[in-house]
Amino acid sequence: MKIALIQTVLQWEDAVANCNNFEIKINSISEKVDLIVLPEMFSTGFSMQPENCAETMKGATVSWMKLVAVKGNFAICGSVIIKENSHFCNRFLFVFPSGEVQYYDKRHLFSLAGEDKIYKKGETRLLIDYNGFKICPLICYDLRFPVFSRNTDQFDLLIYTANWPKPRVNAWDILLKARAVENMCFVVGVNRIGNDSNYLDYVGHSQIIDFMGNEIIIPTENEGVFIAEITKEEMLETRRKLPFLEDRDRFEILNLNS
Repeated sequence: MKIALIQTVLQWEDAVANCNNFEIKINSISEKVDLIVLPEMFSTGFSMQPENCAETMKGATVSWMKLVAVKGNFAICGSVIIKENSHFCNRFLFVFPSGEVQYYDKRHLFSLAGEDKIYKKGETRLLIDYNGFKICPLICYDLRFPVFSRNTDQFDLLIYTANWPKPRVNAWDILLKARAVENMCFVVGVNRIGNDSNYLDYVGHSQIIDFMGNEIIIPTENEGVFIAEITKEEMLETRRKLPFLEDRDRFEILNLNS
């Protein structure tokens, strides 16, 4: 599966400008790709004022994602602020080439910024079947909580979309590798660059890491579209030779707050 990561500046709470920017970058891709990954809250930046910029599942940004996916015959994903049943959520959207949408709501809300007071917590992990890969999508702060991402379902790929700031980017790099190694799967991490209205600086470090912790796409601070192809055969062979996942602990995640 050939994957394109788009690392760019986000315009604050301006969905039209951000979607136009992403569309220009998508149209610049000259080779056939199967999946395009955008950052967390790619249409707005990491806003704690969802009343200013939230959309519905029938809104302009979701419609744009569907049009782009169908036109390009690829899947596209990233997270968007969605309002549903009087609640706001940080929702990861995965749009198939057919226009079908599957979604995951962020479980671990970033309390340091008050996200937990504003957004509704997701409860259920999503597994997506696409192009022969079983994909588990997660969002930013989820990266710090390995129990929720533990590979109990034989997934092949973890995707993390993020607005992860510069002062903690070393943790981003370390944790992405840790999630790849402990789960013996590919990991994609896509982060933004630039500044936001909260005076936070973002330096990207979008990357793809293989099941042994090796960098397939090396993290940089540059704006750009980064493309790589991953295949399952070597990963599955490595799992057969090194069956570490067979020794994993068995557990159940309880929703104690429900």
